[in-house]
Amino acid sequence: MSAQVPAAVLDDVRRRLAGTAGELTPHRVAEALRAGGSPVGDATVLAVHDLLRRDVLGAGPLEELVRLPDVTDVLVNGPEEVWVDRGRGLERAAVSFPDDAAVRRLAQRLAASAGRRLDDATPHVDVRLADGTRFHAVLAPVARSGTALSLRVPRGRVWTLPELVTAGALPDEGALLLEEVVDARCAFLVTGGTGTGKTSVLSALLSLVARGERIVLVEDASELRPDHPHVVALEARPANIEGAGAVSLQVLVRQALRMRPDRLVVGEVRGAEVVDLLAALNTGHAGGCGTLHANSASDVPARVEALALAAGLPRDAAHSQLAAALDVVVHLGRGPDGRRRVLELAVPERSPDGLVALVPAVRLEPGRLVRGPGAGALAERLGASW
Repeated sequence: MSAQVPAAVLDDVRRRLAGTAGELTPHRVAEALRAGGSPVGDATVLAVHDLLRRDVLGAGPLEELVRLPDVTDVLVNGPEEVWVDRGRGLERAAVSFPDDAAVRRLAQRLAASAGRRLDDATPHVDVRLADGTRFHAVLAPVARSGTALSLRVPRGRVWTLPELVTAGALPDEGALLLEEVVDARCAFLVTGGTGTGKTSVLSALLSLVARGERIVLVEDASELRPDHPHVVALEARPANIEGAGAVSLQVLVRQALRMRPDRLVVGEVRGAEVVDLLAALNTGHAGGCGTLHANSASDVPARVEALALAAGLPRDAAHSQLAAALDVVVHLGRGPDGRRRVLELAVPERSPDGLVALVPAVRLEPGRLVRGPGAGALAERLGASW
């Protein structure tokens, strides 16, 4: 329908409607078309009304993609490139914008709906929308191919471990092993690259926590949705337009420790809060967990070290805290087919020089588990004999 409406006609109607107050109705659209000397047939009126309505409600032309049941990410690389991820890697979508101005208008409207400014003076924004969608935008010409949008769509319901098994994310034995990690109150990190399913797996694991325990979540943007009756969620807040009012993850971790958590969860460890999390896990808060960006399980100590050094914690102290705090790393990745999978479990081992290395304990392959050199240490942590 939108292809039947020339961009010049749409812009003229938009300009005329903006000049007068009133709701967006087919009647007002017909009047604006008539005033501009354009055809006023029913099909044209309805087409223009639909396009303008999408401009001012929801995610505009992206709304139909955002509402698809399996979509986790919608990405826009300029007006003619729209991509979606349905769990099988990125796919080109049959959706486009008439021009970059249309992409820019959508980006500015979504940013404004979250109370943030997006213009040439502040050409990028990262916010959570009212429906829980994580929205990021970079305006052209900073984004060379045109205004770039990224929408991380929250799942309507939480994945369960059996569903992850059915989806091929891990074998049955792997699901049982992860249940043991939760039941044993191990402190663990779910690691992996961007878009590997860390949040989905962590939500599924938190849903296994005993109903009598209190979970306190700390997140930069609220994404975790565990199926559990006692969850308290804290969300960081960026500074406002005046540069005031920010509430950091580091502050929230400290607040969470005063809220009698049975399980302290940091949704994504990416900064100075790593120091407070390690300290918390070393002061009797068993079963704490979080997610961390890492290319492999073996990279986790270096990643934690870098974050801790930036927060002022010396290298030796960071490794000492990590060795005492962490029991297990659950590492995720994407297979050659683009599907997200749990790849391995690893355990920390401290060398004589005091540095921590992650030792592979179990590699999860389709239909089976393959033990690694750290299998014995993992079994000891789980109190299991396998």
